Amino acid sequence: MGTDDGVREPLGALPQPAGVERHAEDEAEYAVLLDRYNTVLDELFAGGEAYAVTSEWAAPSEPTDPSAHRAALHPEGTLWTTLDDTDDPDPAFHIRWYFYADRRPWQRGCLDPLLRAVTDDTLPGGVLVTDPGFTRIHHPYDGGADVILPTSGERDRLRNRHSARLSTHPSGY
Repeated sequence: MGTDDGVREPLGALPQPAGVERHAEDEAEYAVLLDRYNTVLDELFAGGEAYAVTSEWAAPSEPTDPSAHRAALHPEGTLWTTLDDTDDPDPAFHIRWYFYADRRPWQRGCLDPLLRAVTDDTLPGGVLVTDPGFTRIHHPYDGGADVILPTSGERDRLRNRHSARLSTHPSGY
């Protein structure tokens, strides 16, 4: 996913002891997490527009019925596309992915409910935030975020600005 040309950068959200996944335990930690996510999102999208993309999955034979939880967190999201993952020879493991997207002017905090659900690991499929040209992608997850940028120079500048938040794992995980 963009790692061959060196443009992916994982950023930690909260300080983590080695081998321990950190989740916000109180409102003060949520405030830190949301500020860190929004700081990077501001750098990527301020003054422009962004797509928020959420997803969910089901067996291809199941009816299309968006979850109430995802719809409540992302009410602006409309079905954008579906993708069938049928590579496994066993049909029991076939999955149909549903992607919901909306386009919005970027404003700090506009995705806080989605970001908070991501930090709590309660949004199956998570969220991707991208510019309309799909050249800058922010993928938050519980414990951090991956950022994919169009050039290694942009990646390096982002890394330098947020060096204190980078993983100390030798492989950057």
